[in-house]
Amino acid sequence: MSRKGRPEPDTAPPPPLYAMTHGGIEPVAADEITRDLGGEVKKTARGLVVFRLDALTPAVLTPRTTEDIFLLGWGSDSLTYKADDLATIRSWTAKKPDWDRLFRLHHKIRPKTKGRPTFNLICQMQGEHGYRRADARQAFIDGMSGVIKPGWQFSNENAWLEVWLTIKSNTAVCGVRLSDRTMRHRTYKSEHVAASLRPTVAAAMVRLAGIGPGMTVLDPMCGAGTIPAEAAAVAETRRGDPVTILGGDLDPNAVFVAKQNLEKLGSVSVARWDSTELPLESWSVDRIVCNPPFGKQLASPEEIGPLYEAAAAEWDRVLKPGGRAVLLAMEQDALAGPLKYFRWSPTRLLKVRLLGQPTVLSVWQKPG
Repeated sequence: MSRKGRPEPDTAPPPPLYAMTHGGIEPVAADEITRDLGGEVKKTARGLVVFRLDALTPAVLTPRTTEDIFLLGWGSDSLTYKADDLATIRSWTAKKPDWDRLFRLHHKIRPKTKGRPTFNLICQMQGEHGYRRADARQAFIDGMSGVIKPGWQFSNENAWLEVWLTIKSNTAVCGVRLSDRTMRHRTYKSEHVAASLRPTVAAAMVRLAGIGPGMTVLDPMCGAGTIPAEAAAVAETRRGDPVTILGGDLDPNAVFVAKQNLEKLGSVSVARWDSTELPLESWSVDRIVCNPPFGKQLASPEEIGPLYEAAAAEWDRVLKPGGRAVLLAMEQDALAGPLKYFRWSPTRLLKVRLLGQPTVLSVWQKPG
């Protein structure tokens, strides 16, 4: 304490942090944390990236490929799946973290608004265990006994301070949430269409595309406009010649929704078109980033093959030699066949689960 009774400034390195990601895009999120935040990644697991920063600043909330970011209280990858885990959860929550410091660091990033402080304790659990989620949550609450300050008010939604316990199979992490719902849902996405793409997955696709100054980026089947919106966010950070972003869809409702979502961004052109007959010049596009229709929600299996063949021919026509495409589809073989026919080469494949279905995020290079 200082002579005036105030706590001394916290100059020690911040504790470890962890990011929750959509399953399958952890490598992309880890790259963003390393390159853009200057973080040091310590561990990755399905849906999880643990990392350290030299200093904790509001920039910690800027990644676009992460669903949430937390200060780490404690973590374990050795749960037993048995009821004995409940004693571990209770004990580690009570004894492992320096809650006072974690809360001070949280307040630094998320200053308190007017009124009584609100809090929430959230427990998530996936996988088969010898106890219920309600049992794990009660052990978690017991461990937090006496940690929350008197006078703070419980709130089930949008609490100022949230402490989470997340259990997946034999892994558990517990920490203080720094982000809020806008990290995963975005503020631009006010309208939706069926099977609309998650913004964090779209951001991962855009990152893999490697958008540079002066490029033209195309999403020929843009749906609600999530990919063009994420491309626009990246374009704002590029110095030099402006990036041109084009999006379109055959569905008039999707075009309307995309325009609603993108109108505030101002740098995206959206049109109604047939992606197999694009109104674009040959060799006019540097990057294609697209989540074409897949699965029974949007098309029948009989339609997918011919659609992908026709779309691949048109993509090959408009993409410049040496250009790159980042695509997300469930029927990977139906997509890969036509692309390889045009001598495109896959350079990266990530297995991602969307709408409960296994999908593949693929990066393709057109020969120069």
